[in-house]
Amino acid sequence: MSTATKPFRLPGHIVLPEPKLRFGSNNPHDIDIHPMEGLIRFGPYSLGKLSPVPNPIRIGVIVPAELEESLVRQMRELEQVHQPRERKQYLPPFPGFEKVFGVRIARGAAASRILLSQDLDREIEASEKPHVVLAEALTRALFALRNARDSFDIVVILLKESWSRAFRGPPGDDFDLHDYVKAYAASEGICVQFLREDSALNYYCRCSVAWRLGIALYTKAGGTPWVLADVEPGTAFIGIDYALRAGGESAQRFAICCSQVFDAEGSGLEFVAYEADGVHMFGKNPYLRRDQMLKVMARSLAIYQRKHSGDPPRRIVVHKNTEFRSDEVEGVFDALPNADSIELVHVQQSCGWRGVLIAGPQRPHGYPCQRGTTFQLGPHEALLWTQGNLPAVAKGKDYYKEGKGTPEPLLLVRHAGLGAIDDLCRETLALTKMDWNNDGPYDRLPVTLNFAGTLATIVKRMPKLQPHSYPVRLFM
Repeated sequence: MSTATKPFRLPGHIVLPEPKLRFGSNNPHDIDIHPMEGLIRFGPYSLGKLSPVPNPIRIGVIVPAELEESLVRQMRELEQVHQPRERKQYLPPFPGFEKVFGVRIARGAAASRILLSQDLDREIEASEKPHVVLAEALTRALFALRNARDSFDIVVILLKESWSRAFRGPPGDDFDLHDYVKAYAASEGICVQFLREDSALNYYCRCSVAWRLGIALYTKAGGTPWVLADVEPGTAFIGIDYALRAGGESAQRFAICCSQVFDAEGSGLEFVAYEADGVHMFGKNPYLRRDQMLKVMARSLAIYQRKHSGDPPRRIVVHKNTEFRSDEVEGVFDALPNADSIELVHVQQSCGWRGVLIAGPQRPHGYPCQRGTTFQLGPHEALLWTQGNLPAVAKGKDYYKEGKGTPEPLLLVRHAGLGAIDDLCRETLALTKMDWNNDGPYDRLPVTLNFAGTLATIVKRMPKLQPHSYPVRLFM
């Protein structure tokens, strides 16, 4: 950028390059910024490694009897080539599941197939609590599948669109069918993939469905599609989020605290859920006491060490969507006394800022500011646009994933740690590419908080929390 003063240029900001991803090739130069192009060129990261991915991946089903053949056709489509009908500047053709991932998809044994009769339709229609009827029917089906656990790897549940009134509870009830069933399945160690009749079987772009479903099934079977290419070895990323349960009195409220651990490559490991009673409330947000935070972080550290031959991380970056109170800061440092560097970062989603790209004097650009734009507000605060124009994944053409609107940046506030804040923004931007449960080029939030938030809302519905860690794939 020229040093000459130009009234339509905003000084003091930079645009970070789009983070690179590593896939199945051992060549360090075989990287790509496009998730699906990289999969096509190099295969998934776990291909050829000591991977738990079975071949074939066996699919069990819970399906309305009259839609069984439609679901079978849906699964067969994963073996076919599909051309994109939407997002053509970004979405590549789908070459077929086996060509992309190196493993096959197969139907599970007959014992892993549960057909739901049409009586369920009448029961849902007649009930004053249709969500209870449907939830009980699905959990009974999952309970029956426990006896056939060796005959499938993933269970696909197909939901009819006519059941939509049973997907959520009535006003005032926070029941969510997806979260309820996921919580039950996770407690039984079963990976579940939901399909909606309208958004899967009847969606007009079969290429989009194939990519989304293919990546999700491969990941839930234990695979790793991609990891970050440019990372600092020995770094652990930890995301913390809370979900509240209410006791008999407000003073008895306790929180389910989920801590999600990622290694330096951004590869998801596991997470721990900690039930904290007597939490402090500041406004609507819960905060942990010093001893509670120490327990959460100590368990998170144990996950990392178990996956890295007992070696502790040299650097820890902790993301939270609420500010760090002094007790929480002290609890983190109590749990990690030997770390060389600890960075505690509040990732604030609503900050009131907006950014408009000015193409020339008094002439706004037709697309938002570029993704990766950062603007430092102070020594410990910076704005980071994780949404925005991203021509790098669209062959040089303008591409805005959200399609419309003016993106709001994240406000990163560092409560502890040293170093350039641009590096913190660079890592946060990279972690927005690590959600393996969709086919987009990025998410708004880093995966540390995306997963931790999802986990917390599901885990609070589990009847009993075990002290051990959980694989993330059970909750995706």
